[in-house]
Amino acid sequence: MTMYAKDDIRSQLAAAAPSRSVDPSTPVRPAQYLALYDMAPTTVSDAGSRTWLVRGQHLVLSWTEAVAGDRFARSEQPDEYAVLMYSGSAPVRVSAGGGSAEVAQEAFVVVPPGDSVVEALADGPVIRVLSTLAPDLAGACANAAAYREPDPRCAPLAAWPDPVDGFRLRVYPLAEHPIEPGRFGRIFRTTNMMINFLAEEPAPRDPLRLSPHSHDDFEQLSFGVKGEFVHHIRYPWGPDSTRWRPDDHGRLGVPSLCVIPPPTVHTTQGVGDHQQLIDMFAPPRADFSAKAGWVRNADDYPMPA
Repeated sequence: MTMYAKDDIRSQLAAAAPSRSVDPSTPVRPAQYLALYDMAPTTVSDAGSRTWLVRGQHLVLSWTEAVAGDRFARSEQPDEYAVLMYSGSAPVRVSAGGGSAEVAQEAFVVVPPGDSVVEALADGPVIRVLSTLAPDLAGACANAAAYREPDPRCAPLAAWPDPVDGFRLRVYPLAEHPIEPGRFGRIFRTTNMMINFLAEEPAPRDPLRLSPHSHDDFEQLSFGVKGEFVHHIRYPWGPDSTRWRPDDHGRLGVPSLCVIPPPTVHTTQGVGDHQQLIDMFAPPRADFSAKAGWVRNADDYPMPA
């Protein structure tokens, strides 16, 4: 179900065919409203950095309130992961694959498989997004119990083709990829995920211009980094009426993660004075990828044949 306004750029998307057939009696998972600001940290480092881990079916979100000089290492990481830099992030030094980069601006940073270190160069948030192929992280998440059994409505995590010039440290400054008419947000992908840095909104979202829609076979993780949001969720009715759920209108401040399961109808309404969302998907979305120019690093990361 899609109810985009005619002037919503997403109304041009081709309808995506489900990746496989799912029995309509398969239960629909409930949405998850994860208010990190109301949760105890998952870990506290010796230097005092506090890290929260939460997850979806295929992605782990790591939010760290970092202390300057603290280092966050991954050893034998099985696949790529990302560091997300928004305007409130601490500057970082990322070292991986024989390369190193200091990043002090909004950016999408891709870290190659293997050993890596992210060092905070000042106090502030450090955001990492990793796949659930890393079992130490997936099992440590605050909501790990929600995934003791995988959601059968989500397509499996299947890697897209390797980057054209091999795995390496990559930095994509958002200043080089501004919000422009004809494109939806600022979308980047890797072999295993897609991230969309949505525009900062300087006012509450117009309640007359929401965009309810659904996805047949993948979760959407909506990560609030600025402002306040109401995540509106409507659950489809299946044959078993005892499993029907009323609509949700989950209100969250920041930082927070809303896990939106398929095939719920959903839309998010910013209700604060100033807000920003970052949307996450795994594997990458084919419909966004099919739109010429939407994925800003498409030349580096080819689509499947």
